[in-house]
Amino acid sequence: MNGTLLLVGSLVIFAIAYRVYGGFLNKLYEVSDEKKTPAHLMDDGVDYVPTKFPVLFGHHFASIAGAGPIVGPILAGYFGWLPAVIWIIVGCIFIGGMHDFSALIISARNDGRSVASIVEKYLGYPGRQIFLIFVFITLVLVVAIFALLIAKICISIPAVLTSSALFIFMAPVYGYLVYKKGFSVLKSSIIFVPLLFFFVFIGITFPFDLKAFFNLSGTAANHIMTAILLIYAFTASVLPVWLLLQPRDYLNSFLLYVMLLAAFIGILFVSPALQMPEFTQWNIKKLGTLFPMLFVVVACGACSGFHSLVSSGTTSKQIYKERDMLRIGYGAMLLEGVVAIIAIISVAIFTEQQYLSTIANASPVHIFASGIGSMIGKLGFPPEVAVVFISLTVSAFMLTTLDTATRLSRFAWQELFIPSMSEVREAENNPKHKIVSNNYAATLIPVFLAGYLAYSGSGQVIWPVFGASNQLLAALSLLTVTLYLIHMKSNYWVALIPAVFMMATSIWALVVLFKNNMSVKNYSLVTAAAFLLIMAAVLCIKSVKSIKKNSGFSGS
Repeated sequence: MNGTLLLVGSLVIFAIAYRVYGGFLNKLYEVSDEKKTPAHLMDDGVDYVPTKFPVLFGHHFASIAGAGPIVGPILAGYFGWLPAVIWIIVGCIFIGGMHDFSALIISARNDGRSVASIVEKYLGYPGRQIFLIFVFITLVLVVAIFALLIAKICISIPAVLTSSALFIFMAPVYGYLVYKKGFSVLKSSIIFVPLLFFFVFIGITFPFDLKAFFNLSGTAANHIMTAILLIYAFTASVLPVWLLLQPRDYLNSFLLYVMLLAAFIGILFVSPALQMPEFTQWNIKKLGTLFPMLFVVVACGACSGFHSLVSSGTTSKQIYKERDMLRIGYGAMLLEGVVAIIAIISVAIFTEQQYLSTIANASPVHIFASGIGSMIGKLGFPPEVAVVFISLTVSAFMLTTLDTATRLSRFAWQELFIPSMSEVREAENNPKHKIVSNNYAATLIPVFLAGYLAYSGSGQVIWPVFGASNQLLAALSLLTVTLYLIHMKSNYWVALIPAVFMMATSIWALVVLFKNNMSVKNYSLVTAAAFLLIMAAVLCIKSVKSIKKNSGFSGS
């Protein structure tokens, strides 16, 4: 097997899936442009903003991609490359893509509300509150962990810091010209996309080394950088979506498109042999057994609960027309699957011993950059520059995950203080609600908690449970989709079967983590795993009762 055959074969399968299964999902939900979207009905210029497909696709793809489809598949290389490939292809088509698209469409059909608020319709107020607490805790972890990861990259690769800062200052200019001055997306892109890559060149040429400039230790520099990132995340959350978050995400998406194109060309023409074994062993000491840990380790590249928060949290409020939903919800997930396949190829070109030696001494992002950079280097492009560019691209998308997660944590906090979704307007006009849930307070609280976790190191300690919680969130979102389809008297099995599978693997993984960490007296992980298991059990029981009551398991 060689990398070219694997990549091209995966692309063909994904293209067929988009036409066939994607078309089936469009019919299932009766997608029609005659239905007005929340962006038009509730346009407020802050969160609800009608956005044309190219810009919104860039924002959505940038938000869900991050480092997930790279880190997970590379870590899964411990099991060999074939198990991860199978899970990515099957997962993207039948679980991840369906999950993202469904969360997007049912949110748009409910005034752009989050999945949590839709849960209330079927599981009542207590079910919604449990779900929201689960979501809020998960998002605080995302903000803490990604702030730490990005800070580390910015300090270790100073070019990333220079370029990222320039990207951030460029985005509001683009947003202002397009949304306030009426510049077309095409004309603005012709100006700003080349400028984006010029800033990459500036970053590589004039890297800003925070340690050297202020004569700081590595620890001090990381602490300062983490604080700067948290301040940025706060700012991005409270500013109108069109001013910073959306234009930065859209412009940064071109970095990923170029990286994907460069990786595709490199793999296509170099045609690297996959030297890593298809399968190594069932039980890996560092990860656990292939089942269920593979389905937790490889999340974003196949299925990720975080995606449902993006789909229902920001994207659903910006959809211009309903027919954009399949291209954005399902299409972006398939493209993320392509990124995951490329990530696997980047390490499968190593022998097993080379892989084990490399992953013991380098981060997955660096391994990915080095693997793709070496292939691009064989085509005559300087491999050192390629490695920096790829690292910059990945960090840019991690930054997108950071600011999107912060905005979503604001939404989750605000929803926690609404007595019932039928009382949204009354709650928003309540003075007490305005004090604890205005945009500034609702952003400051999760950012403060994330900062506490980041500086205490607790976020890194709880990281192993985060993967399981992310997949558990996907299972709970799929259960919500199941209840929605039952209510609509549609074929709910397309959501129920994936929901059961994700629930079983996630709970199994949490039980394994609970036992393993109990034996080593790691009570932080024990507590986190137990808390997630209890919440999942309560929501599962409520969901099963609701499904029995409304469907009778008679099929549709």
